[in-house]
Amino acid sequence: MITCLAIDDEPLALQQLSRYIQRVPFLDLKAQCQSALEAREVMKREAIDAIFIDINMPDLNGMDFVRSMPIPPIVVFTTAYSEYAIEGYKVDAVDYLLKPFGLEELQRAALKVKERYELKQAASAATETKDGDDTIFVKSDYSVVPVKLGDIAYIEGMSEYLKIHLEGQKPLVVLLSMKKMEERLPAHFMRIHRSYIVNLDKIRQVNKNRIVVGSDTWLPVGDLYREAFNNYISQRILGK
Repeated sequence: MITCLAIDDEPLALQQLSRYIQRVPFLDLKAQCQSALEAREVMKREAIDAIFIDINMPDLNGMDFVRSMPIPPIVVFTTAYSEYAIEGYKVDAVDYLLKPFGLEELQRAALKVKERYELKQAASAATETKDGDDTIFVKSDYSVVPVKLGDIAYIEGMSEYLKIHLEGQKPLVVLLSMKKMEERLPAHFMRIHRSYIVNLDKIRQVNKNRIVVGSDTWLPVGDLYREAFNNYISQRILGK
């Protein structure tokens, strides 16, 4: 079952949306929320896979709510304003339902949610690393691909996707979060920025708050990760 929330500040619209969701057999509606702030509190207590959310709401609109989450769930926007459609896809929403919509339209959106959910689950299950392993398996372009850890120069975060930069090969794009990848990698990989994980064995130069990997790729070291990275470097400097 795919756990989800229905979020709309209009009670009648929320009631209708919730009824539609409850008629989809693979969706498990955990709560009906009348604001993004209420939804945020529910998501602190519950693991939510997807949200069906109105955009134009007081206090915190749906678009800003999704943008505020480091790793948002699967998103379907619902709104009466068609001009939001392009913005919705910029935050990687799987669908955009223009009010008033019917059950059939909701069901089509739900199938897109299911497809994205299954892809994420497959990517997560396919990415495995144990101590001593030198290979991970990732799902890319609907295939499971082996990747030797020694070939990875760095990993770049792009919303819900990651780009694995490999030495002498084309990068691989996989549907996976930075946090999940970070948890799977061994100790010689380090998060140096909200958007970058680097193979420490591939660092060619450290220059203030930047490093060089590969032939000539400069990567920033973010403020949140600088202390840990500098400690790693300091412990290995000879001739202090």
